[in-house]
Parts: sequence; structure tokens; C-alpha cells
Amino acid sequence: MSALLPHPFLSAGLTLMWLVLNAPPSPGNIVLALLIGLTVPAVMRALRPTPVRVRRPGLAVRLLFTVLTDMLRSNIDVAKIILGLHRGERRTGFVSIPLDMTSSFGLSVLSIILTATPGTLWVQYDSHSGRLLMHLLDAADGEDWVRRVKDRYERPLIEIFA
Repeated sequence: MSALLPHPFLSAGLTLMWLVLNAPPSPGNIVLALLIGLTVPAVMRALRPTPVRVRRPGLAVRLLFTVLTDMLRSNIDVAKIILGLHRGERRTGFVSIPLDMTSSFGLSVLSIILTATPGTLWVQYDSHSGRLLMHLLDAADGEDWVRRVKDRYERPLIEIFA
């Protein structure tokens, strides 16, 4: 059975997502959803992804709430900029952040956090120097962003995926 379903949760998730996105379900969509749910995990097995080891799940939950709070604040800040309510000078720009994290899972999560947060964008990561290039909608205080990324996101991610 594991040869047919190497990743059963992925199979179930893909099948259900296909059916939800293509509602109402028809016989053809159900067959296609099952086909996708069985084929994609087989391809994933060929890639042999390494298993994720979360060392501190409680810290991961706290990081989730930190990220959600920061996203809410960023949404408000970006809305103020767009509506012209932002006081002071605004300049877009790039910030280079030296990262200590080397875990591919941690870097992936950090890239998702930064790109999903309004007003920020993960642009480039140089694995040789460990430097992240990030674009900011309001880069008035770039050093504040360096501290924010390192303290609020990188440090917990290092502990979670160490």
C-alpha cells in the first residue's frame, strides 16, 4: 500500500483541494482529482525529500502568532502609505541582512514569512556569504529591519529547525 500511497496526507490534500477548487464535483473531476492525488506524491517520492524535524513545536506556534501580528501591522502600514496617511518621508530600498541560519527548511519558512508580509520582499539569498537581500516599501530605518528579521524570525527558526 505504501508504494501506491507513499504520502497519504499529500494525496488526500491534493484530491480534496482539486475538488474544492473545481466545485461542483463531476465524475470527470473526481477521476482527475484521484489521478492527481496519486500521481503527484509518486513524483515526490522520486525526489526523496528529507523529513522535516521540528524541535520546538511550542516555539513554532508562538512564531506563527508573531508573524500574524506583524502581517496585520504591515497591512495597516502599507494601507496608510497607499492612502497617503503616512507621516514623514518614505523611501523604498534594499537591505542586506547577514543570516546565521543554514537550515534549508528554516530559510524556506523565512522566505515565505518575508514575502507574505506586505511591504517586504525576499529578493536574493547568497548561500556563500549567508546574506539576504530584502526589498522594503519603507526602508527609512534599514537597521531596524535587520534587527527585526534576526530577532523575531531567524532566531526562533534556528531553534525550531536546528
